[in-house]
Amino acid sequence: MNPEKKSIELPEKYLEEMRRLLGETELKAYLTCMEEETFRGIRLNPLKVAEDGIAGVLSSADARTEEPVPWSDSLGYYYEETGTPARHPYYYGGLYYLQEPSAMAPGAILPVEPGDRVMDLCAAPGGKSTQLGARLAGSGFLLSNDISASRANGLLKNLERFGIGNILVSSEEPKRLLRNFPEYFDKILVDAPCSGEGMFRREPSMIRSWMEKGPEHYSPIQKELLRCACGMLKPGGMLLYSTCTFAAKEDEDNIEWIRKEIPELEPVPIPPKYGFVRGSDGASIRLFPWRLSGEGHFLSLLRKKGRPEFDSRETRKIRSDDMEKNNRDFLKKREELAGFLELVHRPIEKEGYFWEREGQVYLLPVPKEELPPIRFLRTGLLLGTLKKKRFEPSQALAMYLKKEEFENGVDFPSEDPRTVKYLKGETVEADNAVTWGKDGWCLVCTDGYPLGFAKRSRMTLKNKYYPGWRWQ
Repeated sequence: MNPEKKSIELPEKYLEEMRRLLGETELKAYLTCMEEETFRGIRLNPLKVAEDGIAGVLSSADARTEEPVPWSDSLGYYYEETGTPARHPYYYGGLYYLQEPSAMAPGAILPVEPGDRVMDLCAAPGGKSTQLGARLAGSGFLLSNDISASRANGLLKNLERFGIGNILVSSEEPKRLLRNFPEYFDKILVDAPCSGEGMFRREPSMIRSWMEKGPEHYSPIQKELLRCACGMLKPGGMLLYSTCTFAAKEDEDNIEWIRKEIPELEPVPIPPKYGFVRGSDGASIRLFPWRLSGEGHFLSLLRKKGRPEFDSRETRKIRSDDMEKNNRDFLKKREELAGFLELVHRPIEKEGYFWEREGQVYLLPVPKEELPPIRFLRTGLLLGTLKKKRFEPSQALAMYLKKEEFENGVDFPSEDPRTVKYLKGETVEADNAVTWGKDGWCLVCTDGYPLGFAKRSRMTLKNKYYPGWRWQ
């Protein structure tokens, strides 16, 4: 990549603070890098893209590079400004997420494992949540929260497009979450709102915001988020705190404060690899844009002392038996859903708890009795809607499935104009396309990757692509 020179005017007060933080030599390196263009990143979805298909997806999606982002868990790549991956059907198919390279670090460093209960406390727009949810690989669950309901709606769209079903999406005050989930989560990410100093090169408009609301404004907010998050962390659990700012008041000072407030927290040193620099506390790391190909970030990993709750095999078997009984009883009363599931070549009834609310059917990652009275935008995977003795599947279900997991389907090449027509919500003819199964509900794919549902009659597809997701 050959970044071009640009000019950004930084406030004198900010420059003095950076001089104290960095010293003259490092400050000069920082100011030099501020004249260069930023880096663009694309992170692939392991739930949809197999390792042997990575090169093909990057090439087809016009990413125009295969240079990996080294700290991204082997799924992130840089792409050039001339690439247009956001205007490709693969983007709509949830094959990747466009994400600033340094922002891939928190979701990779928090040690999420399948089966964990995970919370992303400040989750919108969803880059880090899609990363965490994919790492769960369908086991355990992710609660993604954002206090803004409008931003949480965008978060939900990104999670569903990625095909992640074991989710709870909420829009709640952290204090209310704490009351309902005391010492509950195995892993928590707090990617806190901040003054954004590390993003000045990428988004110069944030400089004006910094002048109006600097570190002094954000530090109390961050402390409250940390306090609530640490209260929701179970003994033995781990929390990652991250910001995209350089100010110690928002970074190391907050970690020092929370450790005094909650003495059972201990730091977990993050290895200073890939050009990362140790924070002043000796355990956290800083990502400086003149030392790596990305923007500015701060990350600190904490562990709560104590013995983690042990989930025995016997306990897991009891929960599995309860799930099977719940789902068996549910399907006896909802023949429409049972009939539709005969088209699905996947044991969905073993992947969660069926639950109906106001005609909508969900696959919950936990029993409905464990859902607290908070403001949820989504509880699990929305399977679809029961309508007068028929079942209409959801867009989220289409994104959850793979091509071979549905009885009927049609597959268009990504460069076929009918693919974009389908994404625009138009009626499409399937002549000369790859088809399988019978008429009726069918899964519409591009290059083998699902995009949504349609009703097929002979070779005509009545479009069922969700209107709110359509290609604009």
